[in-house]
Amino acid sequence: MTPVGNEMTAELVRDLVRDQHPDLADLPVRFGARGWDNQLWRLGDDLAVRLPWATGSADALLRKEYAWVPMLAPRLPLPVPVPQRFGEPSARFPRPWLVTTWVAGTPADRAPVTRAGDAAESLATFLTALHQPAPVGAPVSRSRGGPLVEHADQFAAGLAAVTERRLIHDPDPVRTVWEDAVAAPAWTGPALWLHADLHPANVLTADGTLCAVIDFGDLCTGDPAYDLAAGWLLLPDDAIDHFYATYQPTPDTATIRRARGWAMARALGGILIGDNGIHRRPGGKPTWGPPAHAALQRLITTR
Repeated sequence: MTPVGNEMTAELVRDLVRDQHPDLADLPVRFGARGWDNQLWRLGDDLAVRLPWATGSADALLRKEYAWVPMLAPRLPLPVPVPQRFGEPSARFPRPWLVTTWVAGTPADRAPVTRAGDAAESLATFLTALHQPAPVGAPVSRSRGGPLVEHADQFAAGLAAVTERRLIHDPDPVRTVWEDAVAAPAWTGPALWLHADLHPANVLTADGTLCAVIDFGDLCTGDPAYDLAAGWLLLPDDAIDHFYATYQPTPDTATIRRARGWAMARALGGILIGDNGIHRRPGGKPTWGPPAHAALQRLITTR
């Protein structure tokens, strides 16, 4: 029987490790977390096993992480989970899986940033290090890091959904931010490495500031504005200017405008995912709503 969802157990993880990586078989196994695509099981103190459980796309994302993250990780100033071993599909579990390093911290959707200056500098320094020209053959995404205008229909649908469900009070300021971003000049620089999924559940905090970045499944290349949107999603009020001033090279006005548009689109998505009446997934995602609402408010009140 194929284990899915809650049928995954510590016994299954132990058996998988014993079958394919027997030198790790004596390490204790305990549950870690359920993410959007994968379940995470602790393997000893320093490792974790990631197994796809909720989406069909997770298999390719794990393979991408295994191929590229070990190359990028050494230059990044925050800890990230680095793939160490690959698990092949088998009769016991018919999908690929990873053994990665374990990074400690609490997701920012459950423990928001409180030390604004430190967090702004940490995020900017991390993205400065990551946003380097990517080599030939690096992954490209059809939905992330490209021209903002290509997502106009999706944005309109998201805005209509939150408005119809009365999750926001006035759609006009939201639309104004988006339209200004779409009108900004497009990115003409080289395709840069992007994390491409920097929302609060994928950034860990400790002592009020950022301490790690996780989940590189959407790693791709493109316009840095996509990642720079994270400043609006992760940082407290009044921290965005410090974030952009610390990031290098200092983004131009067009890039900042595009980042605001991406941030608004991501905020609408977070509001919808956080609404229990819309997104019923195992474990639920209600913690996504408050930071998304806060980001939206920052975007419509800050110029």
